[in-house]
Amino acid sequence: MHPEGVKDRRSGEHWMGRLYMREVSLRVDRYLVNTRVTPNQLTYLMTVFGVLAAPALLVPGITGAVLGVVMVQMYLLLDCVDGEIARWRKQYSLSGVYLDRVGAYLCDAAVLVGLGLRAADLWGTGRIDWLWAFLGTLAALGAILIKAETDLVGVARHQGGLPPVKEAAAEPRSSGMALARRAAAALKFHRLILGIEASLLILLLAILDATRGDLFFTRLGTAVLAGIALLQTLLHLVSVLVSSRLK
Repeated sequence: MHPEGVKDRRSGEHWMGRLYMREVSLRVDRYLVNTRVTPNQLTYLMTVFGVLAAPALLVPGITGAVLGVVMVQMYLLLDCVDGEIARWRKQYSLSGVYLDRVGAYLCDAAVLVGLGLRAADLWGTGRIDWLWAFLGTLAALGAILIKAETDLVGVARHQGGLPPVKEAAAEPRSSGMALARRAAAALKFHRLILGIEASLLILLLAILDATRGDLFFTRLGTAVLAGIALLQTLLHLVSVLVSSRLK
């Protein structure tokens, strides 16, 4: 059984973890908890799977999209397992927290860069269109910046001698901005640039492309995710600045 509150964390638990992965991870834990494998080693392996999503997506067709989903699901599984093993053994470390964040950055970036390279049609018979690779990289940069904007709040508060931010401080001081933030949260369009959701979207796009025989939907998705990443980077920065997180 998981400790109370693990599945209910508002910002620390992915919806797929609550839906099924935490149950899968419990079954994996029993084979690892009495071994010499450390939580940090599992975090390293988690990161490897996340990064492997990029080359997996370079495999043409639906096969590559499925491989990308598998790599990201393995990332998610190990993201659950490493923390569970750490809690069971009471092997907590700041390096583990740091490595976990690095892994999250790299997985999101790898999926979006892989999407861009996939859209560029590296293995096609025609000319490689590097515009799509650029847009995928732009989306990846946006995804990383959004995470950095959140993490840098903690850095700024620490350097200013302030305690960690409370959840209530995320609410914008302006009623108009608060309404806009709640509307954006309800739509959840920002989740599309996260590696886990993006991998599922890429699979859907690959299936649609298979019906047309080209990369129209993959390229459309690449452009849309790049736009979302840029918009969300700006909106998130404004949200941080107009909230009480830096007060």
